[in-house]
Amino acid sequence: MKMGWYLLLVILGFDLVLNVSGNLEGDVLYAWKTNLVDPNNVLQSWNASLVNPCTWFHVTCNSDNSVTRVDVGDASLSGQLDPKLGQLSNLQYLEVYGNDLTGMIPSTLGNLTNLVSLDLYLNRLSGPIPDTLGNLERLRYLRINNNFLSGSIPMSLTNIASLQVLDLSSNNLTGDIPINGSFALFTPWSFRNNPGLKPQKFPPPPPLFQIAPTPSAGEPSSP
Repeated sequence: MKMGWYLLLVILGFDLVLNVSGNLEGDVLYAWKTNLVDPNNVLQSWNASLVNPCTWFHVTCNSDNSVTRVDVGDASLSGQLDPKLGQLSNLQYLEVYGNDLTGMIPSTLGNLTNLVSLDLYLNRLSGPIPDTLGNLERLRYLRINNNFLSGSIPMSLTNIASLQVLDLSSNNLTGDIPINGSFALFTPWSFRNNPGLKPQKFPPPPPLFQIAPTPSAGEPSSP
């Protein structure tokens, strides 16, 4: 009998943890929603009264009711990215492309260490690319093109070995284009339409040491 009560308490406690987690993630997304202009009511289902955000449109969760995907591309949203989005610890896909977002890319997005895809292209984001994005060791797709980003390309991004697709084009970036690490795989297409960026070239290999040919018999040797 005692064992049965113990198991029930464990199950209830586990369920409470999941609900609290869901509430925290829901609070983050709802707070972001309240600071966005949403003329088409795309985020109408983002209701703070629900236990967790897993029933909201444009939000995907895993089996533990934790948010893994936010898809609000081409939604005519305006406003800014909320730094609290960095608290969505299990987020894998952040798709916020094709809107009218302004302001900076929050450095807290570097806390999303499970992120696979970060698509912020076709907005009006400005400021530097956060160096903290180099912490996203599982990132495969980084598309932040067609914004107003400035400053240099963080060298930390070259340490993301999993990076397969990179598009930093059509911004106001300046400085040298890195050529080390994962960046060695990307062509000038990833960096086009940034007048202030300077392509680098690998240094030429040192000249080969040439051994003078041995004179044939009967030929005079060189003086």
